[in-house]
Amino acid sequence: MTSALHYLIAVRRCEMGELEQLLHTSALVRQLGALIHALQAERGLSNIVLASSGQRGTSVRLAQIQTADRCAAQLHQALAQLDLNAFQGGHGARLFNHIAYVLQGLDALPALRQQVSALALTPDAATAAYIRLIAGLLAVVFEAADSATEPGISRLLVAMFHFMQGKELAGQERATGAAAFGSGRSQAARQQHWLHLIDAQERCFQVFADCAPATPLALWEKIQHHNPELLVIERMRRMGCTAATGQALDAELSTPWFDACTARMDALYAIEAQLADELQQRCTAQLQAARQAPEPRALLQRSAGAGDAPAPTAPDGLPDFFHAPAPEATLQLGNSLAPQLGQSVLSLVQEQSQRLQAMQAELETVRSALTERKTLERAKGLLMAHRQLSESEAHKLLRQTAMNQNRRLIDVAEAVLAMADLLPPAQG
Repeated sequence: MTSALHYLIAVRRCEMGELEQLLHTSALVRQLGALIHALQAERGLSNIVLASSGQRGTSVRLAQIQTADRCAAQLHQALAQLDLNAFQGGHGARLFNHIAYVLQGLDALPALRQQVSALALTPDAATAAYIRLIAGLLAVVFEAADSATEPGISRLLVAMFHFMQGKELAGQERATGAAAFGSGRSQAARQQHWLHLIDAQERCFQVFADCAPATPLALWEKIQHHNPELLVIERMRRMGCTAATGQALDAELSTPWFDACTARMDALYAIEAQLADELQQRCTAQLQAARQAPEPRALLQRSAGAGDAPAPTAPDGLPDFFHAPAPEATLQLGNSLAPQLGQSVLSLVQEQSQRLQAMQAELETVRSALTERKTLERAKGLLMAHRQLSESEAHKLLRQTAMNQNRRLIDVAEAVLAMADLLPPAQG
């Protein structure tokens, strides 16, 4: 008959399995970040080419395509080396679904590039296509952040995902500004989208700052206060976002705008690389610590030789089992189990339960940012479908409603979702 100690050892095995999954996922995050960075630059250069009708940026774009292809090849190589059997349950299914979607997008990328080369797309259409592909890549990172069950690693992944999302919004701003200046004419809709991108990336970077480790956060503060390119970007933001509708813009400014934004994006990518390094180091350290703990077979043999200590009793004569709080039903990842055999199995169960409860509370706090983000995105998607709004218009409506009603943005988003069943069918 199996004992409680057998199941405590099973907890340790589960923890090691989850850590191994997370280590595999963290290795993918670095490759994804490199490809996203390359595609972001390709997107901005494509907008310069399209907005100038092929007069500017063509040769630089072709060189950037080669860089992106190298990054894509490295990602394919990393995926080929992935142990698919190491991923189990819902996390593995969601992760593989996102990866399958991304691979379809990479297969379709040559057709998009051909359309850009033929000047057959508008800058806005090309931007939307690249955004779709990059969003798929970011979804893999989000899955890693949403599935991590160790609070310290989860906090780091939350910081990293929001930083990468903020960087993607900064990349979209680069493409939007390149299209605006390259076209030589101010457009009201583009200005509103531009302002939305500025606001949205600042919100993402704030979540990053709240969760980030000390070293990446110090580098972030440095580029925020000692980056000359930001002065150029702020000056050109005012030019592009405050010009009257239809007012002429200097088309020659598309290149200095792109160069200043690219310098900023490269600085952001350096921070992202630090986050990726720290993520892999933490996952490796946690897994090594788990592997250095006593082997389950040896632990059982030692326990069989020593025997369990007798269960202590309370003053009323009942064993302590009937007085101790019951353990939580949901187990979360923690430090490896290393029981002291001089204690009773009951005390081990109680200690494990207390540790898991404490970690569950910390994990819920860390992941609240991800939960709120999913709720907000669902609410925006509902408004976009039923009101025929753009993403920026849907977000603006939610934010304005929150201000008018003096409520939190997340509360308004939850109210919108609560009314989903009462909304008319979306127009096809």
